Amino acid sequence: MEEDKFIELARKAKAASKKIATLPVGVKNTALLNIAKNLKDNKEKIFEANKKDLEAAFPLVESGKLSQSTFNRLKLDENKMRDMIQGIIDISNLEDPIGKVLLKRQLDEGLILTKVSCPIGVLGIIFEARPDVISQISALAIKSSNAVILKGGKESVNTNTEIMNIIQEALDNTRDFPKYVLTQVFTRDDVANMLSQDKFIDLIIPRGGNSLVKFIKENTKIPVLGHADGICHIFVDESADLEKAKKVIIDAKTQYPSACNSVETILLHRDFKYETELLKALEDADIELIATPESWHKEYSDKILSYKFVSSLEEAIEHINTYSSGHTESIITENEKNAKIFMNAVDSAGVYHNVSTRFADGFRYGFGAEVGISTNKTHARGPVGLEGLTIYKYNLEGNGDIVKDYVDGVKKFHHKDLV
Repeated sequence: MEEDKFIELARKAKAASKKIATLPVGVKNTALLNIAKNLKDNKEKIFEANKKDLEAAFPLVESGKLSQSTFNRLKLDENKMRDMIQGIIDISNLEDPIGKVLLKRQLDEGLILTKVSCPIGVLGIIFEARPDVISQISALAIKSSNAVILKGGKESVNTNTEIMNIIQEALDNTRDFPKYVLTQVFTRDDVANMLSQDKFIDLIIPRGGNSLVKFIKENTKIPVLGHADGICHIFVDESADLEKAKKVIIDAKTQYPSACNSVETILLHRDFKYETELLKALEDADIELIATPESWHKEYSDKILSYKFVSSLEEAIEHINTYSSGHTESIITENEKNAKIFMNAVDSAGVYHNVSTRFADGFRYGFGAEVGISTNKTHARGPVGLEGLTIYKYNLEGNGDIVKDYVDGVKKFHHKDLV
């Protein structure tokens, strides 16, 4: 798309964001239910479009131009479709995140400060492969009263186009729903245009590999929310239960190896008595074990797992805080004290005890869905659902109050919290 046309598109999205910001929650929920129904009614069209993308992608996998993990993310099946539709319905049932009173304080008699949740504005979403991202983000954007511009990968162009057409049809048939809340773009030039429109776009959310996220962060003035890598760890402590360790690690590695919350490194306490049995169980689960990886920063996105022996809980924590991408880590232990130390000291968005790292997911957290998982330390962290797509503003109500009265000592603040 030419730059001037993209600017006009972004301008319309900004105007739409002002309209949806005050849209009644009933209209938003009706729109979501209409989308869910239309997707269900037209799922065969989506599968047919997805089949075209898969057929085009398969030769790229064979030639090494497209990874197997990317191909896996590209595929839509009945289970993914069911979860996609249910996720939209779940979001419609969630509390409206807009207009919530987060703080109410009386600064002085008749002078009331209120902190209220509000939408961010216009979101720019750049993602690779996964076509179900469109419905997830569209639903979250609608419920959180944001407009969104979506740019998917070229490998899923047919599926993305069909899903967006079905969503737009549902919105067109929703009374009072504003136009241009959702927009889709397709080309590499559109990415460059999106990254330059800090006047109209308020937040960029990339969903893809390290190179994509790195490129985006280096080429925009717009705030970026997301994560580059999913280098997740599981530490098997000295007191770990063998059966729990087997179950958790096998699930975290094999349930969906290409996911960003799949475990990539396990750390074994040297005094754990069952390391032979554990490692054999992992190999029996078709996991390739690597004792001396080229890099502890490696994200395999496959049934490959690096492992290392450590002498203490402290050494495990130090390794994780050094090599982790800040995504999700877990400790397997029956020692509650060690679990607490681990969970307090590890600096990641998700820190678990006796739990698979695969639980790091907005749907599983009860967010309905997620726009992505953030390893940022500002605004939103971990799976980003509705709350992560809101910000807040301060409303102040008074009766002709002026600062001079307080500077001169005529009046005094008494700061009394009302909520």
